[in-house]
Amino acid sequence: MPFGLLKYGLSSEYPAQQHFNPAADLKKHYDVVIIGAGGHGTGIAYHLAKYHGITNVAVLEKSYLGGGNTARNTAVIRSNYLTEEGVRFYRESVKLWQNLSNEFDYNVMLENRGQLTLAHSDAAVRSFRWRAEVNQHMGVRSELVDRQQIAELVPNLRMSEESRFPIMAGLWHADGATARHDAVVWGYARGACQRGVELHQLTEVQDVEITAGRVTAVRTNRGRVGCGAVVQAVAGASSVVANMAGIKLPIHSYPLQAMVTQPYKPLLTPHVSSPHVHVYVHQTSRGEFVIGGGSDPSPLYNTRATLEQRESLSAAALELFPFLAQARLLRQWAGTTDMTPDYSPIMGLSPVENYYLDAGWGTWGFKATPICGVSMAELVATQKVPDIIAPFALERFYRFEQINEAGATAASH
Repeated sequence: MPFGLLKYGLSSEYPAQQHFNPAADLKKHYDVVIIGAGGHGTGIAYHLAKYHGITNVAVLEKSYLGGGNTARNTAVIRSNYLTEEGVRFYRESVKLWQNLSNEFDYNVMLENRGQLTLAHSDAAVRSFRWRAEVNQHMGVRSELVDRQQIAELVPNLRMSEESRFPIMAGLWHADGATARHDAVVWGYARGACQRGVELHQLTEVQDVEITAGRVTAVRTNRGRVGCGAVVQAVAGASSVVANMAGIKLPIHSYPLQAMVTQPYKPLLTPHVSSPHVHVYVHQTSRGEFVIGGGSDPSPLYNTRATLEQRESLSAAALELFPFLAQARLLRQWAGTTDMTPDYSPIMGLSPVENYYLDAGWGTWGFKATPICGVSMAELVATQKVPDIIAPFALERFYRFEQINEAGATAASH
């Protein structure tokens, strides 16, 4: 058997499949340049190529495919937000997630596990009841559950009324899920490259050329590239890249840390979060417990993990799951969150003609990956802003029409 596999592997009759186009020189001009090869950037390229026939596209990545915030998030998928605009947007994204593996014939390892958000006060219970009613009205499966139902959903959860933060109720979101973030970006990138899109790694955009109010080219560490349009999809560096085009975004960037424990046997199915304790916990298919919380308190471009946050997350997790006291941590890391004043993204047109924004993704970018690919590609191809992303325009901050999702984000991610 081993020799048969070796013979098969070395045979020229069965060449290894090329996932992406081999590295090549940059062309002088592309119809569309996408800055950032994460889930959003590759998703936009995929939909431009497959559904709009636009294949003269370059995806420029200063590092490696999916090596930015796509690689650093904890892969939470949900749609139980608070505003009508937010719920509608994320609801459509969750629907797309269900068929994503079939869409590009690549297993993204989607796990429909549900999400439970805990309430520790009367005010939180009232807020959750409000969210549940909004969600149900918008066709999202959310409901307020009592202590007995919580105990049935998560038997290992600390339910003692003598605990520091007694659990009073919970918001159960049956559509909550997780997926493999690297599989998502590889699936999109492979599908895009198979249709003629070029992926250029280690290609850093250093400046944006604008003539008469219109973007005409980008300058990279590998030379100048002319373009008909630019899409920036650079979570964690949105303000930095937008500044190159002379665009000021209402964004502050903060580190966001998470960590994982040693593997255990399957103990926890749902994703459990507590905005009050400021922590969330879920168990991966490999048995590791993923533990995370809110962003660091001060704006900073830094992805270094800290002892202070490790201690804070550990203490918070133990409030909910005391058995984790014996667990050993395997690793800890950080990403960078681009936070907007209203905790919603900035999508669509910009003050510069043919320069499109996909920014301000805070802690909610991964779950929106499929719908961003669809809607931003439609915008670039048709020059018309899709209704589903129209509320997230940059101009909303000048019209005082913010979409406040602060109450539905926090540690829930």
